Amino acid sequence: MKTVSRLIRSPEGLAGLILLALPIAAAIFANVLFPADPLSIAGPALVPPFSDPAFPLGTDRLGRDVLAGLVHGARASLAVGLAAALVALAIGSLVGTVAGLAGGLADEVLMRVVEAFQIVPGLLLALAFVSVLGASLPVVVLAIALGAWTGPARLARAEVLSIRERDYVASARVIGMHPAEIAFREVLPNALPPVLALSSVIVAGAVLIEAALSFLGLGDPNTVTWGAMIAEGRNVLRSAPYLSIIPGIGLVITVLGVYFFAEGLNNALAVRGIRS
Repeated sequence: MKTVSRLIRSPEGLAGLILLALPIAAAIFANVLFPADPLSIAGPALVPPFSDPAFPLGTDRLGRDVLAGLVHGARASLAVGLAAALVALAIGSLVGTVAGLAGGLADEVLMRVVEAFQIVPGLLLALAFVSVLGASLPVVVLAIALGAWTGPARLARAEVLSIRERDYVASARVIGMHPAEIAFREVLPNALPPVLALSSVIVAGAVLIEAALSFLGLGDPNTVTWGAMIAEGRNVLRSAPYLSIIPGIGLVITVLGVYFFAEGLNNALAVRGIRS
């Protein structure tokens, strides 16, 4: 509770919570607010924003409701970001723990694999992966995670190298505890908190990469995403710029909210660590 209180009192944390409140609410209540398919034609084409009460943010070239797309796009963006962060943290934590505990040749091999992935930009890796396997949300999530797991892996390894020399780990070895049990019961839980601090950065990066993939036509065609909405508006940018501006604003608000929230949370945890 004290951490939550510090987070709220922090300017960055409060700003992040305020900015994220709207996208999160939209993602949760998307089906309640707009139960119809957001890809279906809802009215006349290219209705300007605030000109028709039935379509507060207007319609696109095919007559689809922009507000419905924006709300459902929030769900897709946040779902991809959270899922990619979860997969990246799981892979990175596992690889880092094994490398740190095993040492020797296993550590060298795993770290060379990490470096091989690190030299390839995440967006290019995702582009190649999605181009080969096809565009779908699970493939996009895995493609983004493959470019994001290296940071958690290196951080987890550094934490494990420190933890494995502590007394309680030595005691676990003395009493005959299995190495896998030591890794997952004694070492990994204590190495996770610094690794989890990277989750917000991974979420923000994943949201941007998903939008970039959708903008380039490599997103799931059956799902409304902000990147796809921006790409759709690109074709009528001069006559109807709102089609790209509105989802672009949603994307900016979400990414800024995640970064501010992460900064506030890190500050709150740092204060807690100093006081403890």
